[in-house]
Amino acid sequence: MIQDPLTLYKLIVLYMLNRVEFPLTAAQVSDFVLEREYTNFLTLRQVISELTESGLLSSETVRNRTHLSVTAEGKKTLHFFQNRISGTIREEIDAYLRENEFTLRNEVSVQGNYYKSTSGEFEAHLVAKDGQVTLIDLTLSVPAEEIAVSICDNWQEKNQEIYKYLVEQLF
Repeated sequence: MIQDPLTLYKLIVLYMLNRVEFPLTAAQVSDFVLEREYTNFLTLRQVISELTESGLLSSETVRNRTHLSVTAEGKKTLHFFQNRISGTIREEIDAYLRENEFTLRNEVSVQGNYYKSTSGEFEAHLVAKDGQVTLIDLTLSVPAEEIAVSICDNWQEKNQEIYKYLVEQLF
């Protein structure tokens, strides 16, 4: 078995990210690891940071969420050391991902971000994906930051309704 607990935590994170075909947010990974009390929040943050710094994970921040993906180097590393994760832990991860796949995928497939444009307006950039396919990519210009924030927040809740409406109106 693994002597160093940090190594086990790193392998757990790599295994989780390798088992899905989409990125997971740092919060989604944290929810799983902390719920099962494998480690504490600070140690997990350290693990994710070290994996990212060593090039085993890629990290992209979209608004207030950090999206994590395993890199090719991370997959190679996992391939060599995956047997050091107990079968019980692998089964827990697999069951969790199966049971929560739709929710996990939806949380990272729908993105809303905003920024201030050169004209002084705020632009809300809204994206919905299905796997690697972009279903909708929309940018709205609005006069105030508060409106842009509201649009991004509402996009998370109403994206399916909006997409359906647009398709019905345009076809």
